[in-house]
Amino acid sequence: MSSAAEQEAVREGVAPSPAVEQPHGPPDPVVWPGAPTPLGARCRVGPDGVAGTNFALWAGGAEAVELCLFAPDGTETRLPLTELTHEIWHGFVPGVTEGQRYGYRVHGRWDPWTGARWNPAKLLLDPYARAVDGDFTLPAEVYGHVRDWPQQHVADTVRDERDSAPYVPKGVVVQDDDDWADDRRPKTPWPDSVIYELHVKGFTQRHPGIPEHLRGTYAGLAHPAAIEHLVNLGVTAVELLPVHQFAHEDHLLRRGLRNHWGYNSIGYFAPHAGYSASGTAGQQVGEFKRMVRALHAAGIEVILDVVYNHTAEAGELGPTLSLKGIDNRGYYRLQSDARRYADYTGCGNTLHVVQPQVLRLITDSLRYWVTEMGVDGFRFDLAAALARSMHDVDMLSPFLAVIAQDPVLRRVKLIAEPWDVGNGGYQVGAFPPLWTEWNDRYRDAVRDFWRGALPDVRDLGYRLSGSSDLYAWGGRRPYASVNFVTAHDGFTLRDLVTYERKHNEANGEGNRDGTNDNRAWNCGVEGETDDPAVNALRRRQIRNLLTTLLLSTGVPMLVAGDEMGRTQGGNNNAYCQDNELGWVDWSLPEQEDLRGLLALTRRLLALRHRHPVLRRRAFFDGRPQGADGLRDLAWFTSEGSEMTERDWYAPTATLGLYLSGRDIPGRDARGAQVTDDSFLAVLHAAPRPVEFTLPGPPWAESYELVVDTAREDQSRAPGTVHRGGQRFTVAERSVVLLRVAG
Repeated sequence: MSSAAEQEAVREGVAPSPAVEQPHGPPDPVVWPGAPTPLGARCRVGPDGVAGTNFALWAGGAEAVELCLFAPDGTETRLPLTELTHEIWHGFVPGVTEGQRYGYRVHGRWDPWTGARWNPAKLLLDPYARAVDGDFTLPAEVYGHVRDWPQQHVADTVRDERDSAPYVPKGVVVQDDDDWADDRRPKTPWPDSVIYELHVKGFTQRHPGIPEHLRGTYAGLAHPAAIEHLVNLGVTAVELLPVHQFAHEDHLLRRGLRNHWGYNSIGYFAPHAGYSASGTAGQQVGEFKRMVRALHAAGIEVILDVVYNHTAEAGELGPTLSLKGIDNRGYYRLQSDARRYADYTGCGNTLHVVQPQVLRLITDSLRYWVTEMGVDGFRFDLAAALARSMHDVDMLSPFLAVIAQDPVLRRVKLIAEPWDVGNGGYQVGAFPPLWTEWNDRYRDAVRDFWRGALPDVRDLGYRLSGSSDLYAWGGRRPYASVNFVTAHDGFTLRDLVTYERKHNEANGEGNRDGTNDNRAWNCGVEGETDDPAVNALRRRQIRNLLTTLLLSTGVPMLVAGDEMGRTQGGNNNAYCQDNELGWVDWSLPEQEDLRGLLALTRRLLALRHRHPVLRRRAFFDGRPQGADGLRDLAWFTSEGSEMTERDWYAPTATLGLYLSGRDIPGRDARGAQVTDDSFLAVLHAAPRPVEFTLPGPPWAESYELVVDTAREDQSRAPGTVHRGGQRFTVAERSVVLLRVAG
């Protein structure tokens, strides 16, 4: 401790600072009482037909709230909100309309030992702000405590008195415009869905067909060149990495990096301003809506990856940007030592979803994006954290109960990332009906099979047929499983067959970040190589993984660029690579050795679209469906015999999967029985060819070859006919798909 003054400051919890001169300007606007609902800033017509904006902020334990309006030159006008209804501070300001920038200063006790962290020196973003102007750069002034206090173990207890307003973004008043009469939502049924996970900027930034000034933006994704790729590929939905307004972490800014993925939300109603080509004074809202309309017009749904489990304010040493300064104890889970945050997310804090005001914030946000922004569903990051009651994950938690009965939210697509980092957080297969889940057990089983690491094929059998061991309860269906081999988090598909170890040095964290459990095989050489045999094997492995995914029962998810051979150079955690490493390279299909990959992906998706036997709405029965003994699902050994229990437990690298199109449960929209072709898929992961005996009658008299991943050019594969009962050579490490002829 350098002085008596500093010692006194620690005891009082306030850092000494010079007096701050209050801004001067025109007379303050008048504030009328207004209404406590809806929360946020809403343009309204007040008494006597006067236009203005109603402001409402929940701040449960606060002693006073000031609304701060900012002129274009940055001049601040502070208006006390004196009306308080059910812990909501509110007021109507006549004359304030769209485009007005604003924030809040919230007064209350500074007592970090009990979780109270009010600090009116910090301008706070409205949690309900529908647009945000400016960027979070995180200088010392935006921290509620003295960030650089000499004794860091008590730094969070010393209040910083410096004004943060010049350094933080402001909320923007946005005019209501929720007329979607001209929009037609695709409403693709779950069994028919194919999800394409993409990053708004990463997908469009290098696309040569998108005008340069639109690249990296919502308008760029709405451009016909971007939509053409999606339509031609055959996907039915885009799942956008976070587009809620987010902030960059301090440790990244110090290293000259930025948060690229966006899993650091701070505004749950605002489209991230950095992806706007038209402006950030509210224009980003209209641009986002136009993007949604353009995708809908092409038959493509929009699913948002949302991060309601934590915010960008991090832990006790994080910045004070919004909720922490509004009511820290009301919004965040705190430990028994209330200075500290309960962290089930690995990001410093966890929203306290059991609290009514937090649950309201989340559900209001979700409904807003559906009803006013037009989106079709959500993928919930670390969803288990939202399902925790006081401590444990609870599938009867308030969050899940509210979603289940909400007339808006229960009708949209709901996808859980069914885990968090806390004790008991792994919940794959446990979410209730209405929910689908990212199925990481599918990912692991398929990766392990193709790298030769599965001891037997029991687990693979479940994964290929819809994971009934996980989802056949409570009325759930095979489409409860979102099947994926890769996601944004981890290796790309090309890197999965090129690297066995992560190479994250560019992230500046000593290669310590990112998972070590990659379940990858580099085909004998780590990294890129000029060896033609190794490269040919890698391309075949990519085809094997893609084909397995798109023939499996469940909802497939592809990652943008995997269909073209995208690489991140072995980086399996490119969250901070807002550069060519993190962007899709659109020149890849022009490379001779990669040209066939995109064509194969389109071919497989078209096949899936044409054949309902690949998009089942119910789990397989597995029992004889008629007098001939034919089953809706049958498994075969390489000898052409049905697998016995002993076969499932025996080591093998070859598996035959028969899908009967005669025995599809359910009827079409006109009540007719659904029937289809039948198929036999043979997956062979061994390094040597195998002679596979094709099952004869009643399974098939003959088979027509449809796909053979051993071939670089699939245009030569179809049409060859092979008789049932004959031996068929399956090349080493390949998938063969045959259609039952006749």
